Amino acid sequence: MKSVRGVILVSIGVLIGCGGESPPAVAPSPAASTSVASAPSAAPAATAAPTPPPPEPTAEEKKKAEASRALEQDRAKWQEENTAELARWTPELHASAKALADKHYGSGRAAIRAAMAGKYRKPGNADRDKARHPDETLAFFGFKPTLTVLEIDPGEGWYTELLAPALAAQGKLIATTSDPAGPADQRSTFSGQRFKAFLDKAPEIYGKVQPLVVDDKAPSLGPDGSVDMVLLMRATHGMINNGTFAAWLGAISKVLRKGGVLGIEQHRAPVGADPLVSAKNGYVPERWLIEQCEAAGFKLAGKSEINANAKDTKDYAEGVWALPPSLRLGDKDRAKYVAIGESDRMTLKLVKAN
Repeated sequence: MKSVRGVILVSIGVLIGCGGESPPAVAPSPAASTSVASAPSAAPAATAAPTPPPPEPTAEEKKKAEASRALEQDRAKWQEENTAELARWTPELHASAKALADKHYGSGRAAIRAAMAGKYRKPGNADRDKARHPDETLAFFGFKPTLTVLEIDPGEGWYTELLAPALAAQGKLIATTSDPAGPADQRSTFSGQRFKAFLDKAPEIYGKVQPLVVDDKAPSLGPDGSVDMVLLMRATHGMINNGTFAAWLGAISKVLRKGGVLGIEQHRAPVGADPLVSAKNGYVPERWLIEQCEAAGFKLAGKSEINANAKDTKDYAEGVWALPPSLRLGDKDRAKYVAIGESDRMTLKLVKAN
């Protein structure tokens, strides 16, 4: 019994020594705490590399961008001017224009003088008469109101404005133009749209004008021998610059009847000038121009100094466009260029020989 009791007591002592409770929690060591608190976070996402700047535009791209800006400015300016021009055409103005176009004239000079006096003319155009002498110039060419006349590159229609009513009743006026439905970013398209709007504003006076869309690089001007007179007014320098003057002379020769007249008015370069250089400034050497026409089958029938201007020194940085009516330099030296007036121009009458 004694031994059994001893065993029991020893067992009880062991239990008491073990506490009879759950063992106390062991506090984490400082090292462990530090390890948990400083556990590394996820690595940040990699920063994207900066976008490199666009490449510097090439000289050609800069030139194209500048041309595009200039075209948009010119288009906006013209739209504003055209709105004002359309508003100017009252019913009374339409009626007076129709009376001019319906009239039969006994001579070319009578027809042109009547047109020159017309109130329908665009404001400012009549101011150019004293410098351009349309009555005398067309009389020198032999203009008559019964002719079929082809006007090449009419621009904004300064001469068209006079020719259309003079030819409406008894003759015919054909005018070359670029395609008004061409690409919107091309200046040639704008030129075509501008000329179309010019004709459309007054059908009673311009409705009989036949616009002829041409390819400047390969011009085709109609049936052979179908035209009595071709007018090339201040336009040959552009053809020379484009390398198409010979092609134009060939096309003109084909469309003119035998004995038909090619009338040329052109800014005149100094004697001996290189035509490929001077043409970039709008001027062409007279002797050279005559030689080119003669080589294409034309015969010089006469020269006139109607449009000469000895004040034109022909040495302007902006070329002929420094002078009126362009006055490209704006207010810079404006009085100087206005005093010079429009350019010194040759006036040539050539006849198709064969």
